[in-house]
Amino acid sequence: MSADPSAHARAHTYWRHTRRLTAVLLAIWGIVTFGVTFFARDLTGLFLGFPLGYWMASQGSLWVFLALIGCYAFVMGRLEA
Repeated sequence: MSADPSAHARAHTYWRHTRRLTAVLLAIWGIVTFGVTFFARDLTGLFLGFPLGYWMASQGSLWVFLALIGCYAFVMGRLEA
């Protein structure tokens, strides 16, 4: 009952890529969640008085989260194919 060595190598590569992708996306999630919220007041005056900090804390972060989910689904779909 010997296992196929190439299958083991493919599984190892698959999980290495999956862990790396998850770590990068979680880092982006953390920066958007905590970083933008922490610096929201400082972001307000960057673009001619536009309340960028408020917008990012209320709406922009949701768009970033949706983009992260879409990116994960796209990359994992290509990786699994």
